[in-house]
Parts: sequence; structure tokens; C-alpha cells
Amino acid sequence: MLPSASNPQTTAEVKLYSEEEVAEIAERLEKDEYGTVFGCLEDWHALKAIAFNQPELVTPYVHLLELEVDED
Repeated sequence: MLPSASNPQTTAEVKLYSEEEVAEIAERLEKDEYGTVFGCLEDWHALKAIAFNQPELVTPYVHLLELEVDED
């Protein structure tokens, strides 16, 4: 069943992050001291999701997302 306004139990809520939480995620990504090669993926995906929902919080850390603009 797809989420709908008439069925709020199936509608996913978006977590809103504070500036401090985003800074903590960014700091972990900057340090890159994860236990495994793929350990940073959770933080990277979280930062990417925040960029879509609260872009103003990610502006100072957008370089961590490695988003490239195609200039062609």
C-alpha cells in the first residue's frame, strides 16, 4: 500500500536535524576515522538526505557530498 494523506500511519516522517547534529555528522565525515571502509556511508546518506530536506544546514558541508556540477 502506498502512503497517502488519508492513511497517515504509512506516511514516513522526515527527521529534522539541528545545526549541531549536522556539524557532528560533518565532523565525522571530515575525520574519516571509521572502523570499516564502508562505515561512512550511513553518515554520508544522512547528510545527503538533510541536503534535500534542510539545505541551509548543509551549505557549509556540501563539499563532503562530492556533488559535481556538469559545466557542459
